[in-house]
Amino acid sequence: MRVALFVTCLVDLMRPSVGFATLQLLEDAGCSVTVPDGQTCCGQPAYSSGDRAVAQQLAKKVIAEFEGFDYVVAPSGSCADHIRNAYPLLLADEDDWAARAKALSARVFELTDFLCTVLKVDTVAGRFAGSVTYHDSCSGLRGLGIREQPRHLLSKVPGLELREMTAANECCGFGGAFSLKFGDLSAAIAARKCGNVRATQADAIVGGDLGCLLNIEGRLRREGDEQTRVLHVAEVLAGVDGVEHGADAATGGAKGVAGGGAL
Repeated sequence: MRVALFVTCLVDLMRPSVGFATLQLLEDAGCSVTVPDGQTCCGQPAYSSGDRAVAQQLAKKVIAEFEGFDYVVAPSGSCADHIRNAYPLLLADEDDWAARAKALSARVFELTDFLCTVLKVDTVAGRFAGSVTYHDSCSGLRGLGIREQPRHLLSKVPGLELREMTAANECCGFGGAFSLKFGDLSAAIAARKCGNVRATQADAIVGGDLGCLLNIEGRLRREGDEQTRVLHVAEVLAGVDGVEHGADAATGGAKGVAGGGAL
């Protein structure tokens, strides 16, 4: 099975450990993984900002780079949702591109959905001595139906206790450009989310979208919480320490995960 890893901008630039963890999980499951080294953005920021022309250009670029693989997997519900659900709409008026967008969209998966739905993974390499609570990202939950998949996989991690927080399915306040345009409202939403996290007394909050996690971690630290770990689900499942591995790869960003070609 030939799988292309769509790394995502935030993973590449902010936390490469998520990309390496995703790669490990896919390879452990028997996939032959390629990281196309020309990949950039999926185009969601342009699309959300109303720049349709740029969003279309980026959609065509992604399609051309990724359509030759059996599947495309992203450690992000947000990016996977955009490629799967927005590309066919963006390119609906261009016959050739419309067909290519539709064909690719059927093969694009968020990581935990791919591991559960396609690969039927039932064991993972990671171990976690402690408790976690899980945040459902808006795009993954509502656009792709990602809810039970990460929880099922986390239940396979030895030592891990899952503590559900109140309103786990509510927004963290990030929303990309939303957090910039409506800063006060975003901060209030984030504060409520962090209150729900702390109420569980979990050792870590885990999620599937790095944008959400960076937003939550920023709020936790500003509120003086230096103890609660903030981890991507891929890091937990693979047993990768996000801080240490991210620091090792931080010198490269694009030279790390997204510059490797076939892996």
